[in-house]
Amino acid sequence: MRGEECEYYNAWLNAAQPDVVFEATSLDVESGQPAIDHIRAALERGAHAITANKGPVVHAYDELRELAALRGKQFLFESTVMDGIPIFSLFRNTLPAIEVKGFKGILNSTTNVVLTGMERGLSFDESLSHAQQLGIAETDASHDIDGWDAAAKVAALVNVIMDVRLPPQKVEREGIRKLTGEAVRSARNAGAPYKLICRAQRTESGVTASVRPEQIPLTDPMALVSGTSSIIQFETDIFPGLTITEENPGLYATAYGMLADFIRAAGS
Repeated sequence: MRGEECEYYNAWLNAAQPDVVFEATSLDVESGQPAIDHIRAALERGAHAITANKGPVVHAYDELRELAALRGKQFLFESTVMDGIPIFSLFRNTLPAIEVKGFKGILNSTTNVVLTGMERGLSFDESLSHAQQLGIAETDASHDIDGWDAAAKVAALVNVIMDVRLPPQKVEREGIRKLTGEAVRSARNAGAPYKLICRAQRTESGVTASVRPEQIPLTDPMALVSGTSSIIQFETDIFPGLTITEENPGLYATAYGMLADFIRAAGS
């Protein structure tokens, strides 16, 4: 946040003196701005900060968490992964002292919709165009197609749930752009459909993480996740396999995640 935008935003904060600020700007995967500055300014002025933007979580989590604690406020971001399904709060509030050893999942709905369309006979471009017409994919869907959105979600989960600092640029990343309709249909017919799989695993030296198309056998529940649905499976020291599935969320799912965070903040 720079120049006139910074002055305008700070002037608004000073005049409004909000109790809660909702931050929902678009993701800048390289820097996390201007969302980081928005949240920092809100916390400094004594407001709870709620965001649906992954940037602050992957680029400034420690700073913003410590600032929120110093001000006695909440920095919450449930809508950043799986639309507001309680993933972060699950480990924060419900499963204390659990160690997450790793996870894998399907976390980007745009690529899942595109792959589903290709399985049904569309070309890559036709399936992407269809996803854009449905309002699922952005006009410029490169962040989704090339795996950046999924990499940012992986980084957010690693930073918060595994407590290891990992920027999106350190996630091994391959999108679905090179997959053809023929290859996708052949994989489905062979009983091992392509999915854009997100993975992270704790190692002795830290965490390894990746986003890439993988062929998943139909015996794996992830092979059955289609359309806008998503799924994540956690490996923990207590529960070897803890799975959360979200089936075809509606347009209000992300907004609900922010509402849930608002209720948490109001009750704190």
